[in-house]
Amino acid sequence: MSDTQVTAKTPAGTGTVQVTVTAPTGTSTQNVFFTYAPTPVLTALSPTSGPTSGGNVVTVTGTNLTGATSVKFGSNSATVLTNTATQITAIAPAGPPSSVNVTVTTADGTSNPLPYQPPGIRTTRISGHLS
Repeated sequence: MSDTQVTAKTPAGTGTVQVTVTAPTGTSTQNVFFTYAPTPVLTALSPTSGPTSGGNVVTVTGTNLTGATSVKFGSNSATVLTNTATQITAIAPAGPPSSVNVTVTTADGTSNPLPYQPPGIRTTRISGHLS
């Protein structure tokens, strides 16, 4: 900190907010604003499953995906083929014979996870009474 410069860490937030500085002599009144960059948000995967050997093309849909620095299936990195603000196509890496979370990382943060499964894992709902 000096008479002309302040370095600060931003708290979590969204949108555009006014920045103020408070010192022993008072609080700033300038119209200085900071805009939070939105983190990526995933909404869908297609397909949602693939072979454990990898190699299939997966489309990741969402928002704020521009400039993805990484697409991960669990801890394994995918090869990105195309990248736009709302869609990424990637080659799925080899993975375990269990469900993994797919995430996208940009300079602005890491997305929510979406599940990706190897073939053969099914969810079954059972209803009724057991006697």
